[in-house]
Amino acid sequence: MSDPLPAELARVYGNRFEPVREYRRCVWQVLVKNFFQQFVPEEGAVLDLGCGYGEFINNVKAATKFGMDLNPNSKANLESDVKFLEQDCSSQWQLADGQLDVVFTSNFFEHLPDKASLGKTFEQAFRCLRPGGRLIALGPNIKFTRGRYWDFWDHYLPLTEASLSEGLVVRGFEIERCYAQFLPYTMVGAPQYPLWCVAAYVRCSWLWRLKGAQFLVIARKTQRKA
Repeated sequence: MSDPLPAELARVYGNRFEPVREYRRCVWQVLVKNFFQQFVPEEGAVLDLGCGYGEFINNVKAATKFGMDLNPNSKANLESDVKFLEQDCSSQWQLADGQLDVVFTSNFFEHLPDKASLGKTFEQAFRCLRPGGRLIALGPNIKFTRGRYWDFWDHYLPLTEASLSEGLVVRGFEIERCYAQFLPYTMVGAPQYPLWCVAAYVRCSWLWRLKGAQFLVIARKTQRKA
């Protein structure tokens, strides 16, 4: 019998994101260009962990690009230069040791069932990153989302910037940047601001403390696992 989870993922994300899909694509073009690209070497290799519809990985510039997700609909939305890895992120990744320069993930860790799964995911990221490579994680901060965090059926694991950072340090990473507040919580059911407002927002860190409800943690792989 086939696992029903991927089919459920396809239904959940289709219902949730289809109404805002084009706007999300445009917003991510702005976010990558105006903020995230600076952390991704254009000659390097990057993995989008929980790539969804490919809003990040389709827009970032890199020589080698991977997208990982259990949603079977993800592959059809990735550009031809993105290799799709359909697998559980807490299992052995289909990548070599030190193959990646960056592991990026947005609004994904909260979908994992528990911290044991998250820890195994950290270990795979550590293995596959080169020494000095980065893990960039963006997600809802339970400190600021509070009850709104549970508005989504597939949210399981509440995290803060502090708990995520501690888990990464325990597994050999060092924290390069850590922001408790970065982007607003969600685009679902939210106003669709002009894209120039999005570009201005990510350049003005003082605005993050007014509107941000997602953490941003950027960690580096140390030379040797702690």
